[in-house]
Amino acid sequence: MDFFTPEFWSVLVAIIITDLVLAGDNAIVIGLAARNLPQDKQKKAIIWGTIGAIAVRAVLTLAVVWVLKIPGLLLIGGLFLIWIAYKLLVEDKDHGKMKSGDGLWGAIKTIIIADAVMGVDNVLAVAGAAHGSFFMVVLGLLISIPIVVWGSTIILKWVERFPIIIYIGAGVLAWTASKMITDEPLIKGFFEANIIVKWTLSLVIIAAVILLGRMKKTKKQRQSSDNNV
Repeated sequence: MDFFTPEFWSVLVAIIITDLVLAGDNAIVIGLAARNLPQDKQKKAIIWGTIGAIAVRAVLTLAVVWVLKIPGLLLIGGLFLIWIAYKLLVEDKDHGKMKSGDGLWGAIKTIIIADAVMGVDNVLAVAGAAHGSFFMVVLGLLISIPIVVWGSTIILKWVERFPIIIYIGAGVLAWTASKMITDEPLIKGFFEANIIVKWTLSLVIIAAVILLGRMKKTKKQRQSSDNNV
């Protein structure tokens, strides 16, 4: 991929947005895992836990980028990513049961393991957005993960104040999913020969994710209000 072309910037922005909207909860995990440590050790746990988490995330994402080259898996990954985008809008996540680590190394281990487990959706989304470029995966992670870790409080406040951020993130994920589906080698020829169908499918996927997610979210909020009355 050529540097500083529109395609380069669109891929990089998609990776960064994906990381920011999906990794906010991972940042919370980092804080919770270190919360019972003495203050002088909290910073060490967060720094080394983050370094370990980035390393594991990078390896997993690069592996997925390679795996997605197998015929048929790009289509499957795209369909799964549509579900991830939908869940981003409708799920209410609870981190209250997250346990803090036992000692410095215990906290570091907790951060790395929890981030790896929670980051499966993130790994798939970033791998899809990278379009097979290992360089873009690493560059995107190097830019976005530090922002998530050290700016998690600000990010979460922005999301609470401006809920549209989540919808933008879900839209980016849906767009990435549509790109994965239409780039699937088994059916790519069809979409290249029918550009209108390709763009129509992308728009339908994005609209369906946002509208259905909005409807489900509104329904859950209404039910929650009725239960609290």
